[in-house]
Amino acid sequence: MDPDYLPFHPSPSRPAYAPPPGAVDAHCHVFGPEVRFPYAPQRKYTPCDAPKETLFALRDYLGFERNVIVQATCHGTDNAALVDALHAAGGRARGVASVGPDIADAELLALHEAGVRGVRFNFVKRLVDATPHEVFLAIAHKVAPLGWHVVVYFEAEDLEDLISFLTRVPTPIVVDHMGRPDIAKGVDHPDFQRFVNLMDALDTVWSKVSCPERLSLEGPPAYGDVVPFARSLVERFPDRVLWGTDWPHPNMKSHMPDDGSLVDVIPKIAPDRAAQQALLVDNPSRLYWA
Repeated sequence: MDPDYLPFHPSPSRPAYAPPPGAVDAHCHVFGPEVRFPYAPQRKYTPCDAPKETLFALRDYLGFERNVIVQATCHGTDNAALVDALHAAGGRARGVASVGPDIADAELLALHEAGVRGVRFNFVKRLVDATPHEVFLAIAHKVAPLGWHVVVYFEAEDLEDLISFLTRVPTPIVVDHMGRPDIAKGVDHPDFQRFVNLMDALDTVWSKVSCPERLSLEGPPAYGDVVPFARSLVERFPDRVLWGTDWPHPNMKSHMPDDGSLVDVIPKIAPDRAAQQALLVDNPSRLYWA
């Protein structure tokens, strides 16, 4: 693990909030173990090992029933650790893979049979080298016949330059972490409203209302300054929002969140049971298990 990165919380608290039956942690990762699933040579960071057994134990401890495991850049386009976890989950997990433009249809079908339902495109410049938009579009057209979607990760300052690309994606689009808004600017700032307007204009765009630990200036345990952003999306787009822990929280340097505290943010951003049911059960079920 890189020396300035933190390992995941060794003993998270048990959350006071109890998720509804069938709840899904719709954004988490598995890393390694490196001796079995080596990290990509071209990676921009080296995480701590975070194996499937630890993820599934955390799922149960926090009161969730299912996971969506997202391939992270440290494993590149080698989805072996992801596929291994999906097979071990016994139908209780789905995956989002990372693939190259030359992937064969047979390889895509094998990923689909393992439980993959999407591909991830990363535009965060400190994490990946730039890839031409046309390459990503070609991949999106390849996976569209499988009924997959595209997950995109970007920072708020880059959204304006991505809108023309996003409007050409032929699949549903899931945006990681609300497009990483600058919390200091407030909900009404044009930067965040640009993202809201995108969701208004394209009913194929979804958002994960996740990762307050990455966005907050106020910090743990309440992350109260992020709540208005997430709550505004839950209220405005109740059928196109997802939630996830982001365990094991790669690249965290300032603090390592307590996953129990993250779960306790949920009723603040989705105050009533109907909103919680949609956020945690109905929406991810429709996208990943339908």
